[in-house]
Amino acid sequence: MKYTFNILICILPLLIAGNTILVYKNFQDSNISSNNPRMPGTINIKTGDKIFTATLLDNATAMAFKAMLPLTINMTELNGNEKYFRLPADLQANASNPGTIKTGDLMLWGANTIVLFYKSFSTSYTYTKVGKIDDPTGLAAALGSDDVKVTFELRQER
Repeated sequence: MKYTFNILICILPLLIAGNTILVYKNFQDSNISSNNPRMPGTINIKTGDKIFTATLLDNATAMAFKAMLPLTINMTELNGNEKYFRLPADLQANASNPGTIKTGDLMLWGANTIVLFYKSFSTSYTYTKVGKIDDPTGLAAALGSDDVKVTFELRQER
């Protein structure tokens, strides 16, 4: 009995310390939104030498898109107001008609087409909102009027 008690006294501090470290690590991991695809956050959108910061919405589509990052794609020009790319996998969609598209909107058309809008206009189409560029000043010039290479990546918090 005395022998068992001594072993327990020696092991107990190690067990408590180990559990404390695990709890602290889980707390840290759950609070780092830029590395957690289950939480919305901010991303960088790069084209040429320009970088735009975008805020993702808190929805399943944005979370699934975030989990795909980093992603460098060749976006196709369409209608003089948007660039699009067909993703290799479908994302969960919850489309609705926004009525008006705004410069800097990042949306999903259908289940697998990511669209970055660089001009505002009225629309009758339905989209699932993914996010929005925080300051779209200069976005149209940066994207140009042709197809363009764009990189979407997690924004590193400082």
